[in-house]
Amino acid sequence: MLAGCSFSISVSAVPFDASLADQELLRQQERDRLRQEQQQAAPDVRLPRDVSVLPDYPSDERPCFPIRQLVLEGELSARFQWALEAAQNAKQRCLGAKGVNLVMQKVQNSLISRGFVTSRVFVRPQDLASGTLTLTMVPGRIHSIRFADPVPARARWFNAMPARPGDVLNLRDIEQALENFKRVPALDADIQIEPATEEGQSDLVIAWKESRPVRLGLSLDDGGSKATGRYQGNVSVSLDNLLTLDDLFSLSLGKDLFQDQPLGSRSRAVNYSIPFGYWQLGGAYSHYRYFQQIAGANETYIYRGDSENSQLFLSRVLYRDNAHKTTLSLRGYQRKSRNFVDDTEIQIQHRQTAGWELGLNHRAYLGRNTLDASLTWRHGTGALGALPAPEEASGDGSSRPSIVLSDINLTVPFKLGSQNGRYSALVRGQWSKGPLAAQDRFAIGGRYTVRGFDGELSLSSERGWLWRNELAWALGHSGQEGYLGLDAGRVYGQGATYLRGRQLAGCALGLRGVLMQNVSYELFTGWPIVKPAGFDTAAATAGFNLNLQF
Repeated sequence: MLAGCSFSISVSAVPFDASLADQELLRQQERDRLRQEQQQAAPDVRLPRDVSVLPDYPSDERPCFPIRQLVLEGELSARFQWALEAAQNAKQRCLGAKGVNLVMQKVQNSLISRGFVTSRVFVRPQDLASGTLTLTMVPGRIHSIRFADPVPARARWFNAMPARPGDVLNLRDIEQALENFKRVPALDADIQIEPATEEGQSDLVIAWKESRPVRLGLSLDDGGSKATGRYQGNVSVSLDNLLTLDDLFSLSLGKDLFQDQPLGSRSRAVNYSIPFGYWQLGGAYSHYRYFQQIAGANETYIYRGDSENSQLFLSRVLYRDNAHKTTLSLRGYQRKSRNFVDDTEIQIQHRQTAGWELGLNHRAYLGRNTLDASLTWRHGTGALGALPAPEEASGDGSSRPSIVLSDINLTVPFKLGSQNGRYSALVRGQWSKGPLAAQDRFAIGGRYTVRGFDGELSLSSERGWLWRNELAWALGHSGQEGYLGLDAGRVYGQGATYLRGRQLAGCALGLRGVLMQNVSYELFTGWPIVKPAGFDTAAATAGFNLNLQF
C-alpha cells in the first residue's frame, strides 16, 4: 500500500506538459490524413461525347405542319421522357422534313449527353396534320462484356463494371469501370464499344494490362518534431490487385532517423480497399508510438505516447455525368491513446473514442478548371468501449462530439507564354457548438496547414478555418515545377480563450518534381507573416520530402 502511494506521487510529480502530447497527436493525425488521401486518390475518367452542333429550325419550310405536341414511344420510353426537353422549342412551330429531322437530332443529342451513346431515336412515317410528332426510341443494350484476346489469367471485370449484359449501355458505367481499373497503379485498361451480331446491341471489349503487382516505396522527410525525431523515414509495401478484384493493399512502417534510442517515434499502418461498381469498401489501421525525455527534479524520465486509429469506410457514387461527380461516404472509427512515464500509465490521459462520419463530396469540371467540395458530419458515440474524455469533468471536452467539417479546393490551369502554370486554392473549415478534446480540435501552423511555421507549436480550438493559396509554374519540360504559397488561418471557440492569439499567416517558396520516373521530391522554405506575440517559431523554416518507388 505504501509503495503504491509513493509510486503515484512520483509519477504525478513529473513536470510534463500534456499539450506536448496533444501536439504529437495532432501532427500524426495530419500525416494520417495525407497518407489516406494519397491511398484513396484515383484518376478521373471522362470519355468524349460525339454531340453535334445543330442549327436553328428553318423558318420557311414548305410544306410544313404546325407541331403542338411531342411524344416519345418505344421500349423503355417511359424512362427517357426527359430527352424531349431538348426539343420543346419545336412546339408551336410549323415544321417540314428538315425541322422534323432537327427535332430527332436534338433528342438524340440529349441521350448522348447523358451517356446513352448507342440508343437511337428515329421518326416513323406518320400523319402530322394532327399536330403531334411521335418519335420512336430503340435503347442500345449490352450484349456481352469480355476481355480482348489473349485473356489475362488474373483479369476480372464483374466487380469493376457496374453494368451487366442486357443493361442499357451508358458511358457513365464505362467511365466508372475504367476508374476502378485504373485506381490500381499496376493496372491499365481501355474499353471499346463494338457492334454485336444482334441489332441494337453492343459488346464491351476490355483491353487489360497488368504490370508488376508488388511495389516498394521508401520515403524520407523532416516533418517530425524536435522532441521525437525531426527526420522521419518510411518503408511501404503495396500489393496491387491482390485478390484479382482491382483491390489495393498496403503496409507501411515508419521510424525516426538519426535519433538516439530510446527517444524518437515508430509508426505502422495498413490500408485496404476494394471497388464494387459504384461502391467502394475499405479499412485502415495505424499505430503511432513516440518517446520523449522529461527532466525531473532529481532524474530524467522517459515519457511514451501510444495512439491507435482504426476505421472502416463505405462510399457510393450517387451521380456522375461528363462534368460532375457526387459521392456519399460513411466511415466508422475508433481511436485510442495512452501515455506512460517509465512504463507506468498516466490514467488521466487514457483516451478511447468511437464514432462515425457521414460525408458528401462533389467534383465539378468548370471548363478547364476543377472544383472539389466536401461536407462531413462527424459524431462520437459510446460504441466499442468508448470512455468519457478526461476533459468532461471540467466541461472542456467530450468523447461524443458533433463536428461539421468542410473542404473546398479549386484548381485553375493557365499558360504563361509557352509554359504551363496552375493556381490552386484550398479553404478548409471546422465547426462545433460544444467544447472539444484536443485531438478533435482544428489546428493551424505547419507544412500541412498554414505554411511558413516550423510546426513545433500550433493554434487549435473547436472552430476554425484556413485558406491555402498556391501558384505553380512548370520549369520547361523537365517534369519539375516551382511554386509560391500564401496561407492564412484562424481559430475560434472555448479552446481559444487563453491562446496568445487566434490567427496565423505565412508563405512558402518551393520546388517539386519527378526524377527518373520513380523518384519524386519536394523542397521548400517558408516564413511566418502574422503570428501572435510570444508564439515561438523559427524566423524562417525549410523542409523536404523524398519518395522512391520500385
